[in-house]
Amino acid sequence: MFEGFAQHKINANGVTINCRIGGKGKPVLLLHGYPQTHVMWHDVAPKLAEHHQVVVADLRGYGESSKPPGDAEHKTYSKRVMAADQVALMQALGHERFTVIGHDRGARVAHRMALDHQTRIEKMAVLDIVPTLDAFGAMDQDRATAYAHWFFLIQPDGLPERLIGNDPAFWLKWCLKRWGGSGLDYFGEAALAEYVRCFSDPAAIHASCEDYRAGASIDMVYDREDLGRQVTCPTFALWGARGRLHKWWDVMACWQERCTNVTGRSLDAGHFLVEERPAETIAELLRFLAA
Repeated sequence: MFEGFAQHKINANGVTINCRIGGKGKPVLLLHGYPQTHVMWHDVAPKLAEHHQVVVADLRGYGESSKPPGDAEHKTYSKRVMAADQVALMQALGHERFTVIGHDRGARVAHRMALDHQTRIEKMAVLDIVPTLDAFGAMDQDRATAYAHWFFLIQPDGLPERLIGNDPAFWLKWCLKRWGGSGLDYFGEAALAEYVRCFSDPAAIHASCEDYRAGASIDMVYDREDLGRQVTCPTFALWGARGRLHKWWDVMACWQERCTNVTGRSLDAGHFLVEERPAETIAELLRFLAA
């Protein structure tokens, strides 16, 4: 995977961020979601690198990036801090302005990045999410059932860490099968093995729980403080038509409220559209990047 890309571990914002870099041209940062790593972009990144310099990074707490312990307020894994990591990474690579494309948790980091670092972000793409406040604010029984992991992972006192740690591979594969469009068939064997390897680290399990704890606490504080502020860079929303997101939220309306310049559409996929429909995802992202 990632033929032609060089792997680097770079000190950024007090942590080490693992990344792969390939291609030449305008810089594009790719951020993954839960429970994956940067490897989720293995089909997409090389195609984007034919036109751009592509940086594919592990978020703090995931993959080969640093996994500091959480704190009482969960600020260590706030999207504000995670966004600052990636901005520092791009600056260390010499990129003052860049496009960010995020899926799932990585898209939440991208959204915060575009609010906190508006002068640094040229464009933003958010894949298969609505803003966190919209998601929590509209919870009902059906949505809470589908998003049960949001409420499980935020439980205190090490409960989810202990239960997931008993069989990390089972939990990871359960999530991938439940949220995707057709089981595990569309995940490459090497990619799936890498997800299992990285997620089996107890520090990664703890960090990912802290990511969700932050999402249900300090991230919401920051998001409420920024209500009324809009992302001003061109924004592209892409989501899976076979997932649940568009059934419960008007995805475009949610992003039009948060951003001044939004386009978007759905693909015939579940939540993991990058791996379920790589060719279609590549075409949509290249069209957005070229616009």
